[in-house]
Amino acid sequence: MKIGILSDTHDNLENVRRACDLFAREGVTLLLHCGDVCGPTVVEALEGFTVYFALGNMDRIGPLEMAVDALQEGRLARLHELTLEGKRVALLHGDDSHLLQRCLLSGTYAYVIHGHTHRRRDLRKGPTRVLNPGALGGVRLEARSVAILDLSSDHVDFHTL
Repeated sequence: MKIGILSDTHDNLENVRRACDLFAREGVTLLLHCGDVCGPTVVEALEGFTVYFALGNMDRIGPLEMAVDALQEGRLARLHELTLEGKRVALLHGDDSHLLQRCLLSGTYAYVIHGHTHRRRDLRKGPTRVLNPGALGGVRLEARSVAILDLSSDHVDFHTL
């Protein structure tokens, strides 16, 4: 199973559409959005995918909740604890450093996936692989990127858009 991972879109629809095109070409059907979606237009652009959204520090909760509910194939939470292909996955934004550390140090997740820093991250902490896809939006000058995780092979590809 291939999973598309994106974060910190900050309402950048152009980059979200590029990411969706990439995910579709790669056969991705499940997306993990690490937060800072910001508004409902990004949610609407992800129609056709099943999406788990982590609530970010820049997200406007009311409009975002309504858009995610309308998507029908989406879920919004501060922390998602998922089991995908038998592997435990924690999905969160990462702005709550205590929650992030608790997930990292628990040893119960195969993957902890987060955003917030706008920087790519791929490292191991004990049994846990920690991933951050980088950012698709915002005002910082870093490259815009997403990641694709193949759960069956544990392989991650980062893609600059």
